[in-house]
This record gives sequence, C-alpha cells and structure tokens, in this order.
Amino acid sequence: MSEQLNLVSTDFKRYMYDKLPWEARLVGLMGPRGVGKSTMILQHIKELSENIKDKSLYVSADHSYFATRSLTDIVAQFVREGGEWLYIDEVHKYDGWSSELKQIYDSHPKLHVFFTGSSVLDILEGEADLSRRALLFDMQGLSFREYLELFHGIKTPVRTFEEVLSGKVQIEGVEHPLPLFDQYLHEGYYPFSIEGYFLQRLQQVIRQTMENDIPQYANMTPATGRKLRRMLGIIASNVPYKPEATSLANEIKVSRNDIPTYLLYMEKAGMIGQLRDQTGGMRGLGKTEKVYLDNTNMIYAMSGDNANIGNVRETFFYNQTRLGLPITSSKVSDFEIGKYTFEVGGKKKGSKQVKDVGNAYIVRDDTEYASGQFLPLWNFGLLY
Repeated sequence: MSEQLNLVSTDFKRYMYDKLPWEARLVGLMGPRGVGKSTMILQHIKELSENIKDKSLYVSADHSYFATRSLTDIVAQFVREGGEWLYIDEVHKYDGWSSELKQIYDSHPKLHVFFTGSSVLDILEGEADLSRRALLFDMQGLSFREYLELFHGIKTPVRTFEEVLSGKVQIEGVEHPLPLFDQYLHEGYYPFSIEGYFLQRLQQVIRQTMENDIPQYANMTPATGRKLRRMLGIIASNVPYKPEATSLANEIKVSRNDIPTYLLYMEKAGMIGQLRDQTGGMRGLGKTEKVYLDNTNMIYAMSGDNANIGNVRETFFYNQTRLGLPITSSKVSDFEIGKYTFEVGGKKKGSKQVKDVGNAYIVRDDTEYASGQFLPLWNFGLLY
C-alpha cells in the first residue's frame, strides 16, 4: 500500500471528502465506476497520523489473497494484532460481502470499517442486513467547479442555488468561461480523463457496468446483460427518451414488466438519469417523464458528432442540480426546482414559453453572464 500512497495526490479532493464521517463505525461510499472512490480512501489514509496508520489496514476486495482466506478471518487476525481501522475498497467484488460485513461489525465493536462499492448495491436485498448499521453515501462525477480545479488549477467556491439565481456568479481570473465549459461537457465529468485515452476508458466503464456489474449484482444471465447494453444504446439514440415500456421491451425482447427495474438498475449504476414528475419528488415514486444518459461525457462518447445540443444542455442541467435539489419535470417548461421553473436552451431562447409563469428563468448554454431572468448554463456547474 505504501507505493499506492506515494502515488496518490492530496492536492485536490472530491466534494464528498469533508462530508464523510470517517470516524464512524461502519461507513459505505457508493458510486459509479470511475468517479474517484478508491482515490478518496487512499487520500484519507495518507493524511492519517502515523499512530493511526499503524492500526490501519487497507484491502482491495478483488485481491487474490481472498481466494484462500475469508474477509472475516483476515479481520479477526488484524484485530488481535491491535488493528482499529479497516478500509475495504470495491467491496462488491467479494462474494458474500454484506453478511460478512455484518458479522465483522457485530463481532468487533471497537473496529471502524470504511468501504467503497458500486452504486447498484444499495437497491439489492443483501444491503438490508446493514441498513441499521452502515451509514451509506453516494458520490457522482465531477462538477464543472471541480473540473476547473483538478484540470486547470482554477479554484472557485461552491455557490448556493440562491447565488446562482441572483445572476452575480463569476469565476475570478476567468473572463471567458465558455471554452472551459465546452471541454468539461466533452471530457470533464470523470477524474480519469486527466490520464488520457478518455474515450477508450469511458467506453470500457460503460461496457463493464452494463455487461458485468449490473448482471452480477442482479443475478442476470450474460445474455440479459447484453440486452441491457443494447437498451442503453436505444436510449442514447433517442434522448431525452420518453419511456414507453412496451416498445422498448419488444425491441430488446424482454418482459414489459422488467423495464422499470432495468431502468432503475441503470440509474443507480450511473448510466442514465430519470427525470420524474412531482407526484413522488426527485427520489420518490413519481412517474418517469424523461430518461437521459447520466452525463454529457457519455452523450459525446456514444453519439460523437451526432450529439444533440439540446439534449446536452438538459442533461448537464439535470445532472448538476439533482445532487442537492428537488428537481422534477415541468408541465409548462423543462424543469422545476421547488417554486422555480427553468427553460433550457441556446442564446436565442426567449421567454415566450414561460411569460405567464412566476419565478421562471431561461437558462442559456452559450451565454457568458446573467442578465435578468436569463442565466448562463455553466453557472449550475458550481453547485457542488
């Protein structure tokens, strides 16, 4: 592990780093592939005092060591030797992870356990054993604000929703933010983009998630996994996709009743986003009105030059606001967030569609600065 710690930088930390209760007894950080969960664990360990490091153990759950020994056996030995802090990376790659974590938690009351896992895990029955014990957190990809810091060394503070609506948002030292914003839309959502060969890496993330991760956790056959990937391709070519279960089921030859479950798996795995109506709120049981690809990088990776700019705009707005705001579909416009209505478009987008709507804003993607009810789209990338 010392070599890994030497390689990891602590200069930049994701938005979740300071929000996690690292000192709690059992904490899980969930998220899609490639958003920086493993890096975060290593950053935390690197910054521990030497006294705590001596009582800490980091393991990756897919290590060959577990071919002959169980996690519970290793932990029992670690605790006997004075261990107090255990970090398990990619716990989803260990068979029986849920029951063994529960056993470890119950058997070693002085042990602190932090683990990372795939974001599809928390909708499976296996997680129920830990629901009263583990504190679970979700993490998504980089905001535009985080991208500016990680890729360009430009530091700017998180803005509140109210600050964005006020129209007074600027980035110190950046007079023209749109070229940077365009780079972000293409290749800025995943931290691994900084390593190069981005499209190949992202295509691999999509393939592994759709054909391996979801089928493995949902006990699907490989054939069903391939159908899921085809389903993603259909959605990608029609986004924003208006969910119509019967035609989609016929297209990929599965039961119509399975479509909502498959969409939920894909959403939790970070492949799509589902915009719901107000009947159930953002995370409730509201009817799904539109299905987007999860982020704009995926749009360009899957559609290339055929990417629809209107879809790119809406996808970015939904992706960046859903983290902390109750965003839903709108009957008169594109989105609603609480009492506010938002119409998203280009620089020629006017206010005609929402002229009779109170608290309405026009969000434009190729506008540098706000003017009245007209807000720049990039401003919404500074919310986390």
